[in-house]
Amino acid sequence: MIREERVDSLIRYLKNENDGYASIREPINYDEKRRLLRSLMNVRWPGEASEEFMTGQDEFLTEEAEEKGIVDYEDIPVIGDIYTCIGIKNMDRISLWRGDITRLRADAIVNAANSQMLGCFVPCHGCIDNAIHSAAGIQLRNECARMMEEQGHEEPTGKAKITQGYNLPASHVIHTVGPIVGLEVTQRQKEELKSCYLNCMKLAEKEGLKSIAFCCISTGEFHFPNKLAAQIAVETVDRYLSSSKLERVIFNVFKEEDYNIYKKLLQ
Repeated sequence: MIREERVDSLIRYLKNENDGYASIREPINYDEKRRLLRSLMNVRWPGEASEEFMTGQDEFLTEEAEEKGIVDYEDIPVIGDIYTCIGIKNMDRISLWRGDITRLRADAIVNAANSQMLGCFVPCHGCIDNAIHSAAGIQLRNECARMMEEQGHEEPTGKAKITQGYNLPASHVIHTVGPIVGLEVTQRQKEELKSCYLNCMKLAEKEGLKSIAFCCISTGEFHFPNKLAAQIAVETVDRYLSSSKLERVIFNVFKEEDYNIYKKLLQ
């Protein structure tokens, strides 16, 4: 089955799940079809799907991931090989990489989740929560839903949960809820952000993982100031690694602004 036929098949399946989608017109252009498929996946409530759908989805997302280009964390240089790193103790175990976190092959990537922990339901939203769930497939939302149903309450800020990575190159996803900032950052919010990084690393180590890639937690929709967030991240990670068995922590950034902030801090 060629790619466009597979996308058509996946779209038809998701539309047939909901009678209200019958009026949605299917695009002719492939890019628009791909956007519609992602949108239908984004708004889909947790629930099992047919074996045929799952096989088609997994084959499609795996092929798409390979085409985007998988980046192995071991191929990313540590900051000690690039910068002077006067104030960094663990310069041989920290990396900085700018790019799409869904391309990274590591033991775990970190997702900046919301307290419902079900992923972003806004079609094709630009947040990292949406990107990770879209690339992983519907299994990720299903696992999150089972986990949250068992927990029985929303996820507290600063804690962390781990799931499988499914169709991501990363083996696992560690989900953490960062603080939401209003007019100014409080001391409590600084501590909560620090807890996000600490609890993600502790959980990774508890699960026997060796590498973890962090996104810029709370700096997007949650409005934590980028520079302060980066300072907390670098200080917390460097301190933790001094007594940790983790072999590599990658600071993943997407925007040039964040890349320049981290580069300056790490130099």
